[in-house]
Amino acid sequence: MSHTGTLTHLQGPVAEMRFPEDGALPAIGDSVETRTVDGRPVIFEVVEHLLGGRVRAMALGSTVDLRRNSAVRALGRPVVLPVGQPILGRVMNVLGDPIDGTALIGAEHYRPIHGRQAPSMLLHGGSLEVLETGIKVIDLLFPLVKGSKTGVLGGAALGKSLLTLELIHNIVVKASGVCVFAGVGERIREGNELVRSLQEQQLMRNVAMVFGQMNESPGARFNAAFAGVTLAEEFLREGHDVLLFVDSVFRFVQAGAEVSALMGRIPSETGYQPTLAAEVSSFQERITTHLGSAITAVESIYVPSDDLTDPAVVCIASYLDQVVVLSRERVQLGLYPAIDPLLSSSSHVTERVTGVRHYRVVQDVLALLKRYEELRRIVAVIGLDELPKQDQMVFGRARRLQNFLTQPFFTAELYTGTPGQYVPLESTLGGCEQILEGRCDAQPEESFYLIGALSETRKG
Repeated sequence: MSHTGTLTHLQGPVAEMRFPEDGALPAIGDSVETRTVDGRPVIFEVVEHLLGGRVRAMALGSTVDLRRNSAVRALGRPVVLPVGQPILGRVMNVLGDPIDGTALIGAEHYRPIHGRQAPSMLLHGGSLEVLETGIKVIDLLFPLVKGSKTGVLGGAALGKSLLTLELIHNIVVKASGVCVFAGVGERIREGNELVRSLQEQQLMRNVAMVFGQMNESPGARFNAAFAGVTLAEEFLREGHDVLLFVDSVFRFVQAGAEVSALMGRIPSETGYQPTLAAEVSSFQERITTHLGSAITAVESIYVPSDDLTDPAVVCIASYLDQVVVLSRERVQLGLYPAIDPLLSSSSHVTERVTGVRHYRVVQDVLALLKRYEELRRIVAVIGLDELPKQDQMVFGRARRLQNFLTQPFFTAELYTGTPGQYVPLESTLGGCEQILEGRCDAQPEESFYLIGALSETRKG
């Protein structure tokens, strides 16, 4: 095999390279290295074979200062990452290079980020263990089950990243396993805030982080999701329970669309890449369980123009066990977290998973909120006083319940000045039962807003 070639064409992050025609071309998915005029290495990933001994490759780093006719070297392997215990507490990019300002990662084992098969269905476990998050509305309506996939859907500025960070904060404190965070195409500021927050609370020792940030090439952003699941898979095979957080899966799809357009492929009718379903599947199917250990995934999903019927959103949501939808209307009302219980859904709210008491409370809560939505439209026209007394009582209880399900976050203390609250599930269920039974009808609605346990309504 010929290992050297020449960089013949460069347009943005896409390069064409020529190799001797009498030798074998580097395989699709393999890495190719070249260097800038000042000696900085640049890694490309081969994405297409062309005629005449040429390949087309996508840069995984900056192509500034690259020159035409530079020598390129096929590395004979795909992109690999360091895995195992040495990566805990570290922050890296999609090439496995540290970006936390400390020493190189001295790992014994490296694994390719592509081409790995999910474990056989025969090795899957059947655990239905529920992980408590301390967030009232999540624990009540969308219980986080070990080995499940949860999607946090919402448009711009609705709090997806903040909710994801709060979940990391609350779960990692109590989790016995390890946590992997994949930052896919999101802001650099958010990554810095997360790292500093985890360091301040001494939680980084059980967390591994990989980033393909918004300012990086589409190839780096696209591979960041696969890099994150590769790290999680290795911990899974070592027998650890893994929490995988991805922010945001939509940016992974968006990066794939950019790569597809740069390759000159004809888009689908909706403008997305023709390989959308295959790419989403190749990522989602690797989130699985293995001999009793499990990857539990929480995926942030940006919803363009708040359109839940967007093809990318629909494709991603088809792989999820539960969908948590953030509502712009609830943000405007100041109800945080801005989760719309009636638009969201969960396949885990069953008597088998949550228990009889929890299941019945959820059904009563959803029925009350559904009736409230019907009454709210009537009240907007005729006013509250025109409703029958029974409906006025239902309306008031629903407002108290809606306020009770708001909560101050630890990760939002900097913005709100209000200390965060961790609320156990038992306290959440007890508070909802009291409101549903009418034992709080004499208390003003405002006293339920942004509190933790129901007992706090009596303060002040």
